[in-house]
Amino acid sequence: MTAAPEPRADAPVHTGPDAGVAPALRTPEKAAAGVDYDVYGVMAPKDYDALLLASFGGPEGQDDVIPFLRNVTRGRGIPDERLEEVATHYRANGGVSPINAQNRALKAAIEAELAARGLDLPVYWGNRNWEPYFPDTLARMHADGHRRILTVTTSAYSCYSSCRQYREDMGMALEQTGLTGKVDLDKTRQYFNHPGFIEPFRDGLRADLASLRAELGDDARIHVLFATHSIPTSDAAAAGPRGLAADLRAQAGAEPGDEGADVYSAQHLDVAREILAGVPEAADVPWSLVYQSRSGPPSVPWLEPDINDAMEHLAGEGAETDAQGRAVAGFVVVPLGFVSDHMEVVWDLDTEARETAEGLGVGFRRSPTPGTDSRFVAGLVDIVEERLGRREGRAAAGCFPAWYDVCRPDCCAKVMRDGSTRPTTSAVDAAVRGLAEHEAGAAAPAEEA
Repeated sequence: MTAAPEPRADAPVHTGPDAGVAPALRTPEKAAAGVDYDVYGVMAPKDYDALLLASFGGPEGQDDVIPFLRNVTRGRGIPDERLEEVATHYRANGGVSPINAQNRALKAAIEAELAARGLDLPVYWGNRNWEPYFPDTLARMHADGHRRILTVTTSAYSCYSSCRQYREDMGMALEQTGLTGKVDLDKTRQYFNHPGFIEPFRDGLRADLASLRAELGDDARIHVLFATHSIPTSDAAAAGPRGLAADLRAQAGAEPGDEGADVYSAQHLDVAREILAGVPEAADVPWSLVYQSRSGPPSVPWLEPDINDAMEHLAGEGAETDAQGRAVAGFVVVPLGFVSDHMEVVWDLDTEARETAEGLGVGFRRSPTPGTDSRFVAGLVDIVEERLGRREGRAAAGCFPAWYDVCRPDCCAKVMRDGSTRPTTSAVDAAVRGLAEHEAGAAAPAEEA
């Protein structure tokens, strides 16, 4: 049996938005040479006739909890007794996940923004793990006469579960419903670096710093923790297009496993810097990127440190003081990895992390997620307009360009035990094959091209 690795508690501590290594991926030299990785990731505009809001799903009552968790863990052989341990999070909330009400509200907000812009696009809602399931929603959309569907997901960043798996979900849903070749189904780009996603976090950080300073005093030492969902290190290593992680490591002088040496953590670090760049009040406040909500066997390494371990390390017994001799007096937690206040935010941060802070005797604030903030909703509709050909330019903040409409070959792929990968939406697969052929020709020596 493989021994579980010792959990890591220390997170690199940064001060200011320019701290750490920011990968220079938008260089004029790359663009001039035609190798900027975003150049070939843009799909031609289409006349879509409906939107699909795609999300994770969650139980709506106590009787739904275990069936929902079976769906989430399907194929892993986890007994119900083990699932019941996780079920307590939902049981404490009446068996209801907050994500469903939030997605209904987001759907209504998107509909209102579309109407305000004169866009006649009906919005449907479908989930990976609970009703309404993707196949059922797609079947209903087809029955309602829609043939060109654009999907917007509730995941902002790039990794298997937040991007490629949705494309696989769509591909399998088309097969299950017999709609392959009958429905044109595409997905919008990941929007982690869209200003509409970033700006609400700035407001939350600014307000929480002011609130915590009012409670603890202006001279109190506060530490900002940017929190996101942990993923297996193998998924982090596979996130994004092949070669990009190697570029990140080369520019940062980093090794695999170092902070920012994979696309997933590098995206989060870049967003953290962008949030801080718009909050002058946080200019001298130390900050770290931390993780939460890991699952699976302890022997499988996931991204670390866990937020609770990091808090113990920074403010627990024996923690270091700063140059002024101050210990950490409070934490502001910014859940930059999440779109809304779903169960993993409400339980892992508002319950467990808050209890850790109380046990340490330090202050605690948790900033809001974007939810239905008008800037976030407008940003999502901006991206829809990009795909409709109604908007010039592709808004993006930070050092990453606007992410792909078309994922790279094997981008974020999870290889199955038999060595295969799951099929994704046929339209995207076709575009990816053409992209691969194009890049193979572009990369060949001149005499062989």
